[in-house]
Amino acid sequence: MLRWILFVLIYLAMGLYSLQALKTATRYPWVYYLFMVVSLVVLGNFIYQFALGGDDGRVLSRPKSYAFGFLLTIVTFQLITIIFLFSEDLFRFFSGSYYRIFGGAKEFNLAERRKFISVLGMGIAAVPFSALLYGMYNGKYNFKVLKYTLEFDDLPDAFDGYQITQISDIHSGSFDNRKKIQYAVDLVNRQKSDVLFFTGDLVNNKVAEMYPWQELFTTLEAKDGKFSILGNHDYGDYVEWDSEEKKAENLQELKSLQKDMGFDLLLNESRYLQRGNDRIALIGVENWGRGGFKKAGDLTKAASNITKDDFKILLSHDPTHWEDVVIHDEYHYHLTLSGHTHGMQFGIEIPGWVKWSPVKWRYKYWAGIYEVLGQKINVNRGFGFLGYPGRVGIWPEISVITLKKKTMV
Repeated sequence: MLRWILFVLIYLAMGLYSLQALKTATRYPWVYYLFMVVSLVVLGNFIYQFALGGDDGRVLSRPKSYAFGFLLTIVTFQLITIIFLFSEDLFRFFSGSYYRIFGGAKEFNLAERRKFISVLGMGIAAVPFSALLYGMYNGKYNFKVLKYTLEFDDLPDAFDGYQITQISDIHSGSFDNRKKIQYAVDLVNRQKSDVLFFTGDLVNNKVAEMYPWQELFTTLEAKDGKFSILGNHDYGDYVEWDSEEKKAENLQELKSLQKDMGFDLLLNESRYLQRGNDRIALIGVENWGRGGFKKAGDLTKAASNITKDDFKILLSHDPTHWEDVVIHDEYHYHLTLSGHTHGMQFGIEIPGWVKWSPVKWRYKYWAGIYEVLGQKINVNRGFGFLGYPGRVGIWPEISVITLKKKTMV
C-alpha cells in the first residue's frame, strides 16, 4: 500500500509540474482540463488493473498491457517536459540570485524565455508521446519482410538458392486484430519459401490463447514443410497453476496443437532436408537461456543422429544459447535461427546507418544477422508483442533467408 501511495504522489507531482508548461505555452483553459482528465483516467485505469484486477502471473494480460502502455506514454511526456522546465527553473534561480547580488539590467525577458522553453520541451516530448501511441495503434502490426542472402563454402550444391522463411515469438495471447494477423499470415505465404521455421513462443502463458488463431496459422505452408521449437513462454512458467499436473497438461496440449497445425515440433531432435543426393541437417533444441531462463535445451542430444560433416541449421529460441554454447561446440553449426529479444519492440533502425535499441545492453546479439567463428545467426525481431502492446521503430519481422553456395574466385 505504501508503494502505491508513493507512486500516486510522484505521478501527481509530475503532472502538476508538467501542467505549468501547458499554462505557460497556451492560454486555452480547456487544454489544461483535458490534460488533467486524461492523466487521471490513465492513472485510475492503471491502479484498477494492477491493484484490483486479477493475478495473471508475471506476464501482463491484454488489459494490463494497455494500462501499462498508456501510463508509459503519459509518463514519457511528463518526464521530457519536466527536464526542460527544471533546467529553466535552475537558470531562473541562478540568474535571479546573480542580479540580486550584483544588480544590473536584464538583457532578456524571462517570461518570454519561459514560454519558449515550455513550448520547446512539449514539442520534443510530443515526438515519443506520439510514437508510443502509434506503436500501440498500428506499429505492432507494421509487418516487415526482411530478406537476407547468406553464402557458405560448403553448402550442398542442390541447396544453392534454397529459401527459408523464419517467424518467431507469435505471442498469440496478445493479438487483438484478426484482419491484421490474417494479412501477416498471407504475407508469410506470399514468400513461397522452400521451408518455414518457427522459433518459439507460440503463446504468452497458456495453450488456450492460441485456439482462436489455430485455424488461421494452420494455413501457413511451405514446400518442404513447417518446423518449430519451443520458447520460454511455451512452458507456462510465468503463471500460477492449480497443480503441476495442470501445468504439464497445458504443455502437452501445446505440443499437440503445433502438430495439429502442421508443424513438425523438434524437441531436442534432428531431421534431414533432402534434395536429390544432397541433404541439410536440421536441429531443434528446447529453450535454453542465460540466467534464470529455462535450460531444457540439450544440444548434444539434439545432434546425436547427425554427423559432424553435415551442413547444419539449428533452431534455438534464445540467442544467448548460441553465444554461450553453440559457437563453442565441437560441431560447426553453419546457421542458427533465434528470436526471443523482440528487439525490445522499441528502437531506431535506418538500414546502413543506425541500428539501436536499449535491448543491446542486455543482449549482445539482439536483431539481424551476426557471424562469429565462421558461424552465422539470425535473431528475428518477433512476429507478435508482449508487455508494452505496441512497437516503435523495431517492427514485427518475417525473415526470408536465401542460402547461396560461395563461388570460388
